Amino acid sequence: MSPAGRRILAVGVALVGLAVTILAARFGTEADRAASPVIDTPAPQLALPRLEGAGQEGAGTVDLTAAENGAQVTVVNFFASWCLQCRNEHADLVSTAEAYQDRSVRFVGIVFQDRNDRAAAFLDELGWSPHTDYATDPGSRAAIELGVFGVPETIFISNGQVVGKLLGETDALTLSSTLEQILAGEKIVSRQVGEYRQSQNDR
Repeated sequence: MSPAGRRILAVGVALVGLAVTILAARFGTEADRAASPVIDTPAPQLALPRLEGAGQEGAGTVDLTAAENGAQVTVVNFFASWCLQCRNEHADLVSTAEAYQDRSVRFVGIVFQDRNDRAAAFLDELGWSPHTDYATDPGSRAAIELGVFGVPETIFISNGQVVGKLLGETDALTLSSTLEQILAGEKIVSRQVGEYRQSQNDR
């Protein structure tokens, strides 16, 4: 091979290596976002104001770690009215909450960086789940303590511990398979399962 050919080959190899490094860094970052440091730590002791709307029974608060009706698992979903992915997964969350209502599982929906009236209007349009407690998050305290990166994000709490999370738009199959693992005493893998948004301006 001529000296010029060797130089071209070397440049090509270097460019491929750079591309692989960039991709590896990208995927590593996504994995880190799902593998939050809050996993396997005690769930925060928080009582959040209930989101007022047609789907709620009175005012009051929602306790993230309360074992209501002997619930073994609490599914916490962060959502916002400006999040298209939240809109896409809403029906699956409602149907899964209904399917597990008698299986020691409770669902909590928490408003993420959104006005309460807009979040309520979002649920008025798509449907309030009668098997889900909806709460607001003043000062984003719950989002911060649970290490929420964007919405939608679904966090699983079992026996007072944060046992895993799914980052991004999820579906009924993913939710149910994850719940079955937790209920069986198995460890779940926190991961990104779909697209998500970090803020209202994240297009």
